[in-house]
Amino acid sequence: MSAPDQTLAKTLRQVRRLRHETQEGLAHKAGLTVAAYARIERGTANPTWTTVCRLARALGTSVSDIARLVEEES
Repeated sequence: MSAPDQTLAKTLRQVRRLRHETQEGLAHKAGLTVAAYARIERGTANPTWTTVCRLARALGTSVSDIARLVEEES
């Protein structure tokens, strides 16, 4: 298993904050526990593809937009 992507964690945190969303609110919208989402955002957990899709949808964006932002940060 690969190490969690710190750039993805940072990007999700930035987008969440731009949307004025709390970790709790986003976690619930994406069908995750708050603890699970917090681990992803801290960069200590590696989300599955399904989870990334759910997070993108909950953030009102697309996976491709998230990927583009991650690439820009790298």
